[in-house]
Amino acid sequence: MKGLDESKRFYEEYGIKMLSDDFPEYAPRIAVGLVGHGSECFGFDDEVSRDHDFQTGFCMWLTGEDEQKIGFRLTRAYDKLRETCGLGRVSHLSVAGANSQGVQTIGEFYKRYTGREGAPTDPKDWLYTDSEYFAEATNGEVFRDDLGIFSEIRERILHGMPDDVRLKKLAASVLRMAQTGQYNYARCLAHGEEGAAMLALTEFVKNACQVFFLLEGKHCPYYKWMFRAMKELTNFGEYADVLQFLLTSDNDEGGKRVKCEIVEDIARAVILELKKREIADCEGNYLEPFAYAIIKRIKSAELRNLHILIG
Repeated sequence: MKGLDESKRFYEEYGIKMLSDDFPEYAPRIAVGLVGHGSECFGFDDEVSRDHDFQTGFCMWLTGEDEQKIGFRLTRAYDKLRETCGLGRVSHLSVAGANSQGVQTIGEFYKRYTGREGAPTDPKDWLYTDSEYFAEATNGEVFRDDLGIFSEIRERILHGMPDDVRLKKLAASVLRMAQTGQYNYARCLAHGEEGAAMLALTEFVKNACQVFFLLEGKHCPYYKWMFRAMKELTNFGEYADVLQFLLTSDNDEGGKRVKCEIVEDIARAVILELKKREIADCEGNYLEPFAYAIIKRIKSAELRNLHILIG
């Protein structure tokens, strides 16, 4: 059973009763779910995942006012529930992967990912925050949220990125695809710089992934789960295996030639999609002019005039 399913079952079998018995006045005000850092929050966990930072449990998000009133007692009750069920206390096994289960305020949770106690409000906050943080802030599942505050912020992060910001990020990634894959990969090979060529190809793959997520209106997770999440995209999931092939296949002479062809195939696919959506209308098969055409669609002069690779 997946970790998210285990956590939901734990909440339904034991958590609901604990909240209704011990905190009857506050139970309808407590948002409950499993969201944040960890493969189980994305639904990507397996047996290997259980060797670190993996725990069955759930998160409880409170308003700041409610946390002042019941935060300590609720934490004690949750720890007791876990121990009674043989799960032990919530542990934090690594700094980078600190688990976010247990009690926290709504503001604390979102500040960890957005830098503020909610969704970004300024276009530049959207622009300068990496997509992986938005992905972690909105993955998993909310089991209950009668108050609706936590879910309202979640929806704004999921669907509230301004169009100008999306275009700015898209232009930057499209230009990087042109520079790294269409231009520098082959040139590095010609120079005999095999390592540099693979770095260029890696950057091409990363930015192609970002482009496909942006075109689908979703937040791309960090590198570990990038391909796994990409396979679930409605329109571009088929490219996950192709992009992985670029990184994992042999680098003999035949392999290099095939990779150059695949890079151009992916570039053409992006160009066709940009034209289809009327995001950019240029001629040719090189991505760079399309990146500059995208920039021209940005309405905000402040964003439009930033360096094209910012995004």
